[in-house]
Amino acid sequence: MVSPAPRSRLVPAMEGVRWAFSCGTWLPSRAEWLLAVRSIQPEEKERIGQFVFARDAKAAMAGRLMIRKLVAEKLNIPWNNIRLQRTAKGKPVLAKDSLNPYPNFNFNVSHQGDYAVLAAEPELQVGIDVMKTSFPGRGSIPEFFHIMKRKFTNKEWETIRSFKDEWTQLDMFYRNWALKESFIKAIGVGLGFELQRLEFDISPLNLDIGQVYKETRLFLDGEEEKEWAFEESKIDEHHFVAVALRKPDGSRHQDVPSQDDSKPTQRQFTILTFNDLISSAVPMTPEDPSFWDCFCFTEEIPIRNDLHLTSSEGRVSSHISFLSVKRTPPSPASPLSSC
Repeated sequence: MVSPAPRSRLVPAMEGVRWAFSCGTWLPSRAEWLLAVRSIQPEEKERIGQFVFARDAKAAMAGRLMIRKLVAEKLNIPWNNIRLQRTAKGKPVLAKDSLNPYPNFNFNVSHQGDYAVLAAEPELQVGIDVMKTSFPGRGSIPEFFHIMKRKFTNKEWETIRSFKDEWTQLDMFYRNWALKESFIKAIGVGLGFELQRLEFDISPLNLDIGQVYKETRLFLDGEEEKEWAFEESKIDEHHFVAVALRKPDGSRHQDVPSQDDSKPTQRQFTILTFNDLISSAVPMTPEDPSFWDCFCFTEEIPIRNDLHLTSSEGRVSSHISFLSVKRTPPSPASPLSSC
């Protein structure tokens, strides 16, 4: 196995990375879509080609391009030499034999609503989730809350319902959900984790767009988990992002605020354009016009309530709604050109 590269390589000192891409407003041209698909690994092209809805395909594509951009620019690994793999639970990771100068390098992606987001750290365990506040697809907000009653503790429901208007209650609901998702993604357990084991003491109750806050505290089975820090921010009026952080050895790290630290930090999300996504890209496969033809036949998924538990990286179906539906994977004899 290739050992990690020494720090003497021309690798700039890496700080935490926070990126976001508005896949909801991205209307890719033929040239953009075909360049994007040439810039990812063949197995990811096949995976993206299975999505029924264009919104899901765009979000997945943005996520892959952000990961490759991250590795190319922060680890100084040539784009066409980057090998991404998936864990048994589907989480994308850098191949173990990569020339990575940071043994604890960690990244995570999420997409929901109009954004795909990425968080990366050279030395910290990280999980990220983005949630868009939107009305439930069916029924009223109180009915929706009743269905989701067991997902939060009594104290969390008190916080959610402490607001007079239902929209603000829904806003706080999704903020709580993003926090729980970020923790679950950071530890990589996905389904099967009892959400009521987690309780978040949220502070402040109101977030300003563009600021980042670290005051919210986590309690697990009633005990405060002081080694965890949670960055909270709003990308815009309707999108909450939560980033969970911890040292790999489980010890407390410097980003955990003290009790008298009430000021927001300044680690804001950088909003990327498509040109930013492919600024370091190197096409790795021949152009496939049929992939554009297939994409043109997909429809944008109708706006609905997308609420799911994660499976490390991707979202999985729940009884409330779904984020994505896939076609039956094409057989080797039936490539994407048969779509």
